[in-house]
Amino acid sequence: MSSPAVPDGIPWLRELLLDSHSPSNPRPRQLEALLEYLVHKYSSWAALSKDEAGGFTLTCPGCGGFLREPVSVQCGHMYCRCCLRGEPRSRCRLCREEMGGAPRRTCVLLQQLADKWFPRPLPGAKSDRDEVIFQLLGAGDYAEALRTVKSFMETDPDDLILHVYRADSYAGICEFGKAHNDLDFVLSMQNNWPEVYYKKAKILQASGHMYESLTFYLKTLALDETYEPARSEVETILCDFLAPAQDTVEGILKDLERSSLPNSQLKLFVLGADKEDVAYDLPGLEQHEEVPETTKDFSKSIHRTSSAHTIHSKPHAGDESLKRVTSEPILRNHETGVLLKRKFSLSEQDANICEDVRKKHIKQGESARLELNGKSVSDAIIDVVDFECSLCMRLFYEPVTTPCGHTFCKKCLERCLDHSPHCPLCKESLTEFLAKRSYNVTHLLEYLIKMYLPEELSERKRIHEEETAEFSNLTKNVPIFVCTMAYPTVPCPLHVFEPRYRLMIRRCMETGTKQFGMCISEPENSFADYGCMLQIRNVHFLPDGRSVVDTVGGKRFRVLNRGMRDGYSTADIEYLSDIAVGQEEFQQLKELHDAVHAQARCWFQNLRNRFRSQILHHFGAMPGTEQDIQAAPNGPAWCWWLLAVLPVDPRYQLTVMSMMSLKDRLLKIQHILTCFSRDQPK
Repeated sequence: MSSPAVPDGIPWLRELLLDSHSPSNPRPRQLEALLEYLVHKYSSWAALSKDEAGGFTLTCPGCGGFLREPVSVQCGHMYCRCCLRGEPRSRCRLCREEMGGAPRRTCVLLQQLADKWFPRPLPGAKSDRDEVIFQLLGAGDYAEALRTVKSFMETDPDDLILHVYRADSYAGICEFGKAHNDLDFVLSMQNNWPEVYYKKAKILQASGHMYESLTFYLKTLALDETYEPARSEVETILCDFLAPAQDTVEGILKDLERSSLPNSQLKLFVLGADKEDVAYDLPGLEQHEEVPETTKDFSKSIHRTSSAHTIHSKPHAGDESLKRVTSEPILRNHETGVLLKRKFSLSEQDANICEDVRKKHIKQGESARLELNGKSVSDAIIDVVDFECSLCMRLFYEPVTTPCGHTFCKKCLERCLDHSPHCPLCKESLTEFLAKRSYNVTHLLEYLIKMYLPEELSERKRIHEEETAEFSNLTKNVPIFVCTMAYPTVPCPLHVFEPRYRLMIRRCMETGTKQFGMCISEPENSFADYGCMLQIRNVHFLPDGRSVVDTVGGKRFRVLNRGMRDGYSTADIEYLSDIAVGQEEFQQLKELHDAVHAQARCWFQNLRNRFRSQILHHFGAMPGTEQDIQAAPNGPAWCWWLLAVLPVDPRYQLTVMSMMSLKDRLLKIQHILTCFSRDQPK
């Protein structure tokens, strides 16, 4: 992917400065190009951060901690419940797929496994602690929130969510240095967390470090390009930098022309956007244990936006840019002036101190990550029964977790939803889940089965492949749809609503054959001795599970043996093809063919306009004649089109379709046309 080009030189900046000052154009076109260019400069850094996030472990992609109350989102990845509560993120941090907007419940199976494998209470396992801290931050009681967080951190010092909460508390009482340290620790463990980069940018911005805050806003966008609050902040900062007062614009342009653009601070920032961060100092870096007292005159909107671990709240439309972060501190009136200050130089001592702090947090993060990944499960407590589907009583194969928190094999769940749009266990409605048809595999469960039960999974996979191969056979146990007459080359649209046929169509699609047999019913043998294969061209699923299937006729067949599978009929079949005639009989056959074809066209043209329009709409136009009438195994296509539109008894049509002689079939059609032509008006 090529980098977006940014125009160079004084003329471009002159245009940007003048354009940005125009009241009629608050978002100049050049500003958008500059923003995209800056975000692109961080793309390589974002890719590296995602790679460094580590392999697949029992960790939450949101907070980096051990999964607490695991919840499966729409894409199949697992998050802590508290990491999804109200979070505005719409895409998964791991796969970038949609997470789904509907609230989901804790995965029952994974919670049971966690309780069994780790019987001791895990650090921070109390789910109500997050609610307590969340309410304190929302009420603006930062001192009490800080005390509460510290009490929890005594037993769980490496919990990332607690560090985020403490950073929010420190920011609320303007201890920006301490808040910065907590966020550094979080990023040392989870360096691809956009919300934390956004929080850090807000702290830097509040303490006057505008260029550094811009760096972290851009990192946020590099990790999540849909993060609108960060995009809005970047645009605001760039506008502040590039839109001075009208009386100073010309002066700035003259200075730029004299000093040259490459020496400007913005030019240096643009060119070095993907380099190492510039060191900076923040107030409050000194450590002390006293909890600073805070006045109560902070605006309650300090907690107005959603938390970095809070995905299904519905923010007001006007607060779109505020919905990402839990506790975004709002400064007092006398502090707002620092927002536009910039520290252009730092002492070497300050830079060394900040570098030492950064290295310390990286070391702490690596240690904590090793400890987390070191959690192991004894083979003695691994039981295959824990991984059995409650519907088929076999090992999970492609496990899917429903919004209500229950897990089933994908095939088992689909079969149940064919009959009823409710969970097979708790009977909760899955209507929306069925309408989306997003039966994504629960990745963590699939990973655990591969890791701890490889032999059992291999056997389960072998059985599945054998069943699939059996469904793929187009001569043995072929699925039979008992409904109507079907003919070679003729379209046959179907409305599928019965559970047994939903299953049958799905299997035909999954095996790749996309074929099944169509027969009319027969009282004695359940279906007729002859039928036609149908080729599925398209399936349109309706929200309630029904489907409209577009098919076209293929080969004819004769039934040898009948059977039944999962509610629908099956049959062993043999395919039929016309017996070709010799050269001496071919001329007579060709003359008969041409005569019947002309008679058929005459009959069709003499139909009433209403009938003719209906036939054309449903079956299409009548096919033309072939050069070699014996080339196709089923004979000329127009014969089957005509047989399908002629208003005769299906039993009679079945007799004609079963014929393996083109001559006999033409004679039957000629007889039918002669009878109908007598009744047509002259």
